[in-house]
Amino acid sequence: MECKIKNDIGTIFISEDVMLKVAGYAALECYGIVAMSSKRATDGLVEWLGRENLAKGVQIRSADDALEVDLFIIVEYGISIAEVCKTIVDTVRYKLESMTGVTVRKVNVTVEGIRV
Repeated sequence: MECKIKNDIGTIFISEDVMLKVAGYAALECYGIVAMSSKRATDGLVEWLGRENLAKGVQIRSADDALEVDLFIIVEYGISIAEVCKTIVDTVRYKLESMTGVTVRKVNVTVEGIRV
């Protein structure tokens, strides 16, 4: 999936990988998040992702000229999961919209684990 933005002087193409990384870095900026994760469907194990693999912890879908984002995260023990998720949703939506110019319809957060 590629994002296409038309303006007065031409068309801008933004690759899916760029949008995935923007969402991943925006999520990691939020207080209380320890890492992005990637759930392996075959065995149900959660894999912690480093900064070089952020895109694996994010999924993006396009629906009616807007994006839907799914994030898979690991949070720090003792922090309010609800507050962390609210902050992540707001931050990811703001960063994607301001940096790419696309509309973000939904940001879904799945907490895959906690770090003690």
